[in-house]
Amino acid sequence: MPILEVHNIEKHFGDTRVLEDISFDLEQGQALAIIGSSGSGKTTLLRCLNFLETPNQGRIAVNGEVIFDAEDPATQKESEVRKKRLHFGLVFQSFNLFPQYTALKNVTLAKELLAQEQPDFKSRKKEILAEIEAEGRELLAKMGLTDRVNHYPSQLSGGQQQRVAIARALALHPDILCFDEPTSALDPELTGEVLKVIRGLAEQKTTMIIVTHEMAFARDVADQVIFMDGGVIVEQGDARQVIENPQQERTRQFLSRYSEN
Repeated sequence: MPILEVHNIEKHFGDTRVLEDISFDLEQGQALAIIGSSGSGKTTLLRCLNFLETPNQGRIAVNGEVIFDAEDPATQKESEVRKKRLHFGLVFQSFNLFPQYTALKNVTLAKELLAQEQPDFKSRKKEILAEIEAEGRELLAKMGLTDRVNHYPSQLSGGQQQRVAIARALALHPDILCFDEPTSALDPELTGEVLKVIRGLAEQKTTMIIVTHEMAFARDVADQVIFMDGGVIVEQGDARQVIENPQQERTRQFLSRYSEN
């Protein structure tokens, strides 16, 4: 059974159809790259998966459980949105770190807030917070940021900030880690360090969806590729097959502009 099943998702903003009939499955441990020109609907799709936008049509299931069905109001309760978001960790293109907090605090904050809702939090507060901090330090170490845990975002390079953002997304142990063009806000010399981290996560079989314009990276790291254009999926399949031997003319035209030779 796929870890993620997306069926017939549509999203409209007024009369503008941003997503039409989007369907795909993702298996546990796979990396899916979504490619396409700006405005093709890639970011909107990620926002629908994270419930930052509500689809107008369609169904989303995680681990066999339907978490959204446009025809079932019970799956659309606002009170359930935060819980549903926990299935997906989202790394934004613009880092979105809290400037007033250290790298470590940015990583641990969400988990600390959730821990406060545990019935035993008051009686085990010191122990629980120590465990969360230890895990945060471990995640930052995995990102190569052991010596930056007490630095504020303004003291970090763009690549370091994005690695903190990745650690923050991982801290809540999401089923699926989503990246929205994670290198687009970085200078070219910093892009490699972030792609190296994502490559490592793929090697560890982290389930991921990566919106990217890095074609060689998508070809080499992703298991599947989806090419979107005009809010629809034009082509999808094995990553190397789609990027090296696309079957659709629109895909070939896109790759002729963006792929690396």
